[in-house]
Amino acid sequence: MPEKMNLKQARKFLKEVEPFLISDRPQVVFDMSQVRHIDAAGVDVLLRCMRETMKHDGDLKLASLSPQAAVVLELTRAGRLFEIYETSTAAAKSFSCFLPNAIKHVYAQPLDGLLQMPSDSDQSGGAGLAA
Repeated sequence: MPEKMNLKQARKFLKEVEPFLISDRPQVVFDMSQVRHIDAAGVDVLLRCMRETMKHDGDLKLASLSPQAAVVLELTRAGRLFEIYETSTAAAKSFSCFLPNAIKHVYAQPLDGLLQMPSDSDQSGGAGLAA
């Protein structure tokens, strides 16, 4: 992210990152370690970016907040809307740990007995879940 996130820089930044935000299921991390000044326009752009990623079934996380950015996000209470990580690496890893583990969990369960197909003697005609 740029050093200054005032109105002019925030608009420029939004134009630069927009292609990433509107992709399918974007997973975006903004490293804020270099941000020395952020104002209301900068916070607004962060919120817009979050909204765009969520529209496309994605997520946006913040990392390495500079002291000034941390104060502004706390004062505006916008910080509560973001997942914030100490490092960009930790933020990026947080994306990949959910999906693969969820998939492993689903496929690790045996399929026998989870779904019963109707037999000829079943009068309901539909599939039922085993208890």
